[in-house]
Amino acid sequence: MWYVIYSKDHPDSLPLRQGAREEHMARLQTLLSEGRLLLAGPRPAIDSSDPGEAGFQGSLVVARFESLEDARQWAGADPYVSAGVYESVEISPFKRIMPV
Repeated sequence: MWYVIYSKDHPDSLPLRQGAREEHMARLQTLLSEGRLLLAGPRPAIDSSDPGEAGFQGSLVVARFESLEDARQWAGADPYVSAGVYESVEISPFKRIMPV
């Protein structure tokens, strides 16, 4: 099943995010190569595709996992979590309708 992983950053966490980005991206690349990643990306803190020093307000990942618990475990092991980037992480099932 698909799951949404909706993360909210701590204020002023851009330097922490930058420091953990390579490891974070490697995990997403693994999901992609396994055919389990629908979409992923940061949520800019301002209305711009390049927010610069304003940074990001969080991230969104939609990926396939065997269960909600598996999605929670995967999200909990994210380098952004251990680096202190995320203030909160919400995970919920997602029913994909379009595109098919």
